Amino acid sequence: MKLILDGITVARGEWRCSADGTFLPGIHLVTGRVGSGKTTLARIMAGVLNPLSGQILREGISSCMLCQQFPEYHVTGPTLAKEAESYGIVAEKALDMAGLTGREEEDPFRLSRGELRRFQIACLSLRDWDLIVFDEPFSALDCKEKQKERRRISTLSSRIVIVFTHEQRYLPKTDYLWEMRDGVLSYLGTVPEALPFWETAPVHVRMLLEKGIIPANLTEEDLLEGLCRMQG
Repeated sequence: MKLILDGITVARGEWRCSADGTFLPGIHLVTGRVGSGKTTLARIMAGVLNPLSGQILREGISSCMLCQQFPEYHVTGPTLAKEAESYGIVAEKALDMAGLTGREEEDPFRLSRGELRRFQIACLSLRDWDLIVFDEPFSALDCKEKQKERRRISTLSSRIVIVFTHEQRYLPKTDYLWEMRDGVLSYLGTVPEALPFWETAPVHVRMLLEKGIIPANLTEEDLLEGLCRMQG
């Protein structure tokens, strides 16, 4: 499977965004500063927004899902059971995974945003999508839930998984690193080799790199292991 961006451009007034690149199966982390075009690019990759120019090629991709930043944007059913059905999954499994067992008949809009986010990611992860695009999947979650969801996302690496996020600490196990720089998508390489070239790396990652320590990956466990090496 491949997702290929060929000469993609978007423009709004004087603001422009451009992207070229090939996305293979694995987890791709895309970071960048606020306003750099991450959400716009996520929507283009998922096929819900058309670029100004260029083309998107999907080789061997027959199913795609966009996980939007605000989970309420996904709601189409009057109950959580009906919402799960809209994903083509068994409601009980999604509710159990999200810690919402027994709430099948509840209105999705009665949930907190964090509960709705957990339910949404559970529904997404129970389907075998070829391509999943996550736009800020950790928003509205507390630290404990961020840990759970980054672990869940880490298990999806047999698919093409693209994660756009500002998250600084709770990151999934990452195969490929990308960065939005002044509206241009840049491929930095595979992890961990690409880490020294990451301009918007979190402070603790930069600290490790400055000490000559390159963590094996970006999960909390990998970064803690790197900090232990620095202190040793």
